[in-house]
Amino acid sequence: MAIDAGQVDEKIEVKRYSLQQPLSAYTFPTETPRIHQVRFDETHIHVDLVDGRILSIPLAWIPTLHQADPQEREKYEINRSRTGLIWDPDRCAINEELFIRDYLGPYPTT
Repeated sequence: MAIDAGQVDEKIEVKRYSLQQPLSAYTFPTETPRIHQVRFDETHIHVDLVDGRILSIPLAWIPTLHQADPQEREKYEINRSRTGLIWDPDRCAINEELFIRDYLGPYPTT
C-alpha cells in the first residue's frame, strides 16, 4: 500500500552533537594509496598501506588466490607505483593482478 507523502505529519527530532576535537585534528587520506607490505592468513590478504591503513580482503573474493597453495600466494611482486600486486605465471602457479583502488571505492552504481 502506497502512502501519500502529504498524509505523514510525524516529525523526527534530530540530535546534533559537537565534535570533541576540531576537524583539523582528524586525518583523511589525500594521496593515492600505496602498498607498504602484504601478508596472508587462512582467509584474507592483508595489505598495509604507507599511510597507516590496513586493507583486509577476503580471499574468497579473488578465486585464483583462494584456490592457490599458500606458498604460491607469497610469490607476488608489488608494482612500481606500489598500487598493485602481480603474480607472474612465469614465476608461480598464479596469473593475477590486484589493484588497491578496486577495493577502496567509490563503488560503481548499477
